[in-house]
Amino acid sequence: MLDELSHLLDAVPGKAPRADYAAAVMEDNTLGKRTVATRKLSLQRLIELYGLDARVVLFRVLRDFWSRYETSRPLLALLLALARDPLLRATARAVVGTPFGHEFARQSMKDALSNAVGGRLNEATLDKVMRNASSSWTQSGHLRGRSRKTRRCVAATPAATTYALLLGFAVGRRGRLLFETPWTAVLDAGPDELIDIAIDAKRLGLLDLKQSGSMIDVSFPTILAEKERELVYGAHRQVG
Repeated sequence: MLDELSHLLDAVPGKAPRADYAAAVMEDNTLGKRTVATRKLSLQRLIELYGLDARVVLFRVLRDFWSRYETSRPLLALLLALARDPLLRATARAVVGTPFGHEFARQSMKDALSNAVGGRLNEATLDKVMRNASSSWTQSGHLRGRSRKTRRCVAATPAATTYALLLGFAVGRRGRLLFETPWTAVLDAGPDELIDIAIDAKRLGLLDLKQSGSMIDVSFPTILAEKERELVYGAHRQVG
């Protein structure tokens, strides 16, 4: 839903409440949907994937980065969707594990989803989830093609790397483990390369990074408000 998210963020001011996003979709028909029912479905899915509320920290940070780092938008949208959608997240290993330049095996995605949900989804629903997930991975740049898709290598940017590190930080990862999470895995870069990109992000003022030998400390003083920092820093101990 990258195009729909882009249109909606272009139409609604950055600090707007969720009601303004809803009005843009339902009343102004910003997304150009033909019926009220399709507008409602699109709005529901956008809220599920992205939050659409400035009070949601991860959406607020995405919104801030969105306006400043246009080339990072596909990865930013994917990362937030992965954080919020467990079914999309279940497909990540199948996609990331496909070698660059190789044809993506659709069966691997189906197997991953089947393992995640057991028998809770019928074939029709499972097929719809697969189509949506495949579209998300194509829009992010990881896959290319229509009926037959090929795995591509994406380019990790400082903004996308910062966002992936923030997601890991939010669930308790610290130190070098921040560079070895499910979110950093989708950036198609190893820990050492990501550390170099994080140094670039520090130069841009996106994060703070301190290194001493093998020790590394990452924090986010410029993108998290004081209360948000207290909440995140105090909520988790080191997770290995």
